[in-house]
Amino acid sequence: GTDEDAIIETLTKLNVSQRQQVLITYKSTIGRDLIDDLKSELSGNFERVIVGLMTPTIMYDVHELRRALKGAGTDEGCLIEILASRTNAEIRLINENYKLQYGSTLEDDIVSDTSSMFRRVLVSLATGNRDEGTFVDEGLAQQDAQCLYEAGEKKWGTDEVQFMSILCTRNRCHLLRVFDVYRGIANKDITESIKSEMSGDLEDALLAVVKCLRNKPAYFAERLYKSMKGLGTDDSTLIRVMVSRSEVDMLYIRREFLAMYGKSLHSFIKGDCSGDYRKVLLRLCGG
Repeated sequence: GTDEDAIIETLTKLNVSQRQQVLITYKSTIGRDLIDDLKSELSGNFERVIVGLMTPTIMYDVHELRRALKGAGTDEGCLIEILASRTNAEIRLINENYKLQYGSTLEDDIVSDTSSMFRRVLVSLATGNRDEGTFVDEGLAQQDAQCLYEAGEKKWGTDEVQFMSILCTRNRCHLLRVFDVYRGIANKDITESIKSEMSGDLEDALLAVVKCLRNKPAYFAERLYKSMKGLGTDDSTLIRVMVSRSEVDMLYIRREFLAMYGKSLHSFIKGDCSGDYRKVLLRLCGG
């Protein structure tokens, strides 16, 4: 039999680079591949979490994007979540490794698997070319806000390209200022306008961009909440967020979760999952 508790105990104590060291040492001392051994011993969601933990951070994103594009049907939520929340440097590494791993570029796969304006937003985000400076050009902020207003609320029909070109390229500090100005002009929040002007995947993508710019941990808290509330659990999202954020901003995500939903993330996971799967997620959640 397999001692699942020992696996959970050992792997959740280490960070991602230490786990990579374990992989190498395991292979050199035992002459077998640890991930293969884990896969043969474990199953289901528990296996997915453990294998996710053993995968280097960038490669984990690469595998998830590939699964979202090439699995049965497209997992739009996964594409949006990763591309809207990663930094330029991370996106560039994802692109390099994706190409090395699969022989096709991430952009080509996005283009062949998605369509229309949603495709254009994903391609834009996948270039990893957002301005990462902190300069706020007050004149340009006024102009951008006016532009967004005229592209949406003010006209009949929506000029989605304007939304995309401003929301996907400008730096964070600048956009936060744009959102403030926008509220003054339109008398409503930019998210309200996106909801009323767009629909479907495009709406989800642009909302994710805005939420990540404003408060990334709150964005992930919402993703976790939605993956567990209601009937059935969206395990793919739950696992991906718990694994990919466990060493990045989990403390902040927990804080936002409690503030937003009045219940701790810990208690939510406890009530929604069971067995070893629950155990390992609670360890990643901590506290």
